[in-house]
Amino acid sequence: MHVKSPDSSLDLLTTLNEIGIALSSEHDMDSLLERILVNAKELTGADGGTLYLYNDNDRTLEFKIVRTLSLGIHLGGKTGQPIGGNFNPLNLYLEDGTPNTQMIAAYAAISGQTINIQDAYEVTDFDFSGTRQFDAATGYRSKSFLTVPMKNHENDIIAVLQLLNKVDKDTSEVIAFSEEDQHLAESLASQAAVALTNKRLVDELQNLFDAFIKLIATAIDEKSPHTGNHCRRVPEATMMIAEAAHLSEMDYFNEFSMTDADRYELKVASWLHDCGKITTPVHVVEKATKLETIHDRIELVAARFEILRRDMEITMLKQRIAAFEKGETDHTSIIDHYERLANSLMEDLAYVRKCNTGGEFMADEQVARVESLAELTWTDGTGQKRPIITDDELKNLTIRRGTITLEERDIINNHMTLTIRMLERLPFPKHLRNVPEYAGGHHERMDGRGYPRGLTRDEMSIPARIMAVADVFEALTSSDRPYKKPMSLTQTLTIMGRMVEDNHLDPDIFKLFVESRVYQQYADKFLSPEQIDTVDHNTLPGMQHQTGTEQ
Repeated sequence: MHVKSPDSSLDLLTTLNEIGIALSSEHDMDSLLERILVNAKELTGADGGTLYLYNDNDRTLEFKIVRTLSLGIHLGGKTGQPIGGNFNPLNLYLEDGTPNTQMIAAYAAISGQTINIQDAYEVTDFDFSGTRQFDAATGYRSKSFLTVPMKNHENDIIAVLQLLNKVDKDTSEVIAFSEEDQHLAESLASQAAVALTNKRLVDELQNLFDAFIKLIATAIDEKSPHTGNHCRRVPEATMMIAEAAHLSEMDYFNEFSMTDADRYELKVASWLHDCGKITTPVHVVEKATKLETIHDRIELVAARFEILRRDMEITMLKQRIAAFEKGETDHTSIIDHYERLANSLMEDLAYVRKCNTGGEFMADEQVARVESLAELTWTDGTGQKRPIITDDELKNLTIRRGTITLEERDIINNHMTLTIRMLERLPFPKHLRNVPEYAGGHHERMDGRGYPRGLTRDEMSIPARIMAVADVFEALTSSDRPYKKPMSLTQTLTIMGRMVEDNHLDPDIFKLFVESRVYQQYADKFLSPEQIDTVDHNTLPGMQHQTGTEQ
């Protein structure tokens, strides 16, 4: 919004109101700063001006906007050229700690007073040597200055507005800023300070919110080194797919587009998609082996095997003693029998250890062997016979896939219920109202057999389905899961294609993911070189799966 010098008190009031409304509605910081200076220049008839922002960390005034109409100087802000190294920050305090009262802008910031100078060349209270050097180099004549400090609601300095060379609109001569000009500039500076403070408070709150959600994600990742990058990488994959959908020419995505606000909403949701895991017990999240709880119980099983072996050894020694008493000196058969039993027992223990590590599949014969070993017994200190593998240990050792029991799987799956419950309790503002739906749907299936709500494809938004694809892709390519090796791109996309055919993943989003080569974009950033192979799109399952057009 451009303004002109008001011709009456009513014009003045109307102009200031319009400026105030415009300032309060500006959301971009660079645009806000530029609007403040441009409006101040036009309102007072100044040829030039500078807006400094106060840096509390090093107590300096930083050049943010520099404008001089007659010289064509247009630096900083939304539309200007970058401010170069010739504009160094102004120190408010000298090296010895004393206030810098020689620089007019610094003095205004320190004192909190407006300074109105008619002719800089006639002033001795301030150092205008730099101004004179600038004038000598450019042929300009810096004369009248109006420097106004800007303070926030706590009376702390936040900026300084400096106007240069008021131009008489009738004669085009440079004249001094009038008392009315000063009042106008101070009024504008007051309004601008409110707008600037509000913008900073909003930015600080958003920065705090962003840091907080990343803190939650980091805390979840830190619970387990085996999923240590999941909460950080799913947002990356999600946004890559969403951008591809935004740019896609596929008919299915014709009505899908994203504003910056939409992108931010989806990013927040993807960072919080597993926030419910913060309540999941560590020994479940961190269960790297089948027998792990607070500790890995395989060593308890191994101790029982060792007790049983020693019992065998004791039995063997007793048999030899009895043989000696009978006068028998050849104990070869006794020793051989013990060694066969002991070696077989150690082989059984090695097999149990192997089963404890988990895997992609456990065959019936493997389960049967563990069940037969569970029938072995050992004798405790009270003479009681006890199973070498307890019922609960047997249940865990015979897990068919991975390391998690059905009950533990329910505990882990419950993180989605908790995620939705936690997010729905948060008073999200209007522009984030879809966060719970986006974050809570990445374990749903297109056929309604997912969890926690059993939603079908038609009941889910595109962003929620995008996140489901991103979540699966990150999990399959992850290199920090203890029960599997990191998969290549071809392996990963083949599995995902079968999930499409099984009505698990969205077919249109999977097709977009493959054809737009989002997988390659992600791989180049996060995967190891040995995982990155050449993918033949024509051989992937799921690519010819019947797609839909519903949104």
